[in-house]
Amino acid sequence: MSENKMRVAEIWRYPVKSLAGEQVTSTQLQMDGITGDRRVLVYNARTRNILTSRNHPKLLGLKATLDSYGTPLINGLNWDVPESIHAIMEAAGPDARLIEWGGSERHDVLPLLVTSDGALKEFGHDHRRLRPNLVISGVDGLAEREWPGRKMRIGEALIEFVQLRGRCVMTTYDPDTQEQNHRVLREIVKKFDGTFALDTDVLHAGFINVGDVVELVN
Repeated sequence: MSENKMRVAEIWRYPVKSLAGEQVTSTQLQMDGITGDRRVLVYNARTRNILTSRNHPKLLGLKATLDSYGTPLINGLNWDVPESIHAIMEAAGPDARLIEWGGSERHDVLPLLVTSDGALKEFGHDHRRLRPNLVISGVDGLAEREWPGRKMRIGEALIEFVQLRGRCVMTTYDPDTQEQNHRVLREIVKKFDGTFALDTDVLHAGFINVGDVVELVN
């Protein structure tokens, strides 16, 4: 692995959890993840449970972005306007509502999900199915699977790879059509022991950009 050639290739944020996200060229990486990531959650107003695209894949057909003021948008409209709420109800049922939330539970596991170009080549499907926050380029094959327990420096930021992420049914849904292909998850189980990409913690905040050189440490 040519560690001195590794760079940040892609940065993704998902302003509304379980909706399609947006690719950006730079961001502030904070202790609780990328600025604006998963700021709004979908929940069931009757049961108070969080709703996700695992059970409501039509949510993936809605596009979440941030405006210039950092407000989450759904298909270009503020997340809390009637049109956005109606779109969420159409995708996730009549009890579905939206709430702005800053708690750690808005992340499935840890604040970041990181993968690499070498692993994605082995994956062989649209990598949006995996919903990564960062994609690192210049990585040979499945070398990322040896990263748990190591740290990575990106400019002033420092992140720590904790564990490989166990994957779920969400990977089976096409990010554009929401059509389901069970073969994707079966392949993850067969080829990658059911895990793919890295649950990652933030040890030191900093501003990061696409193209930044990264360094594995420890």
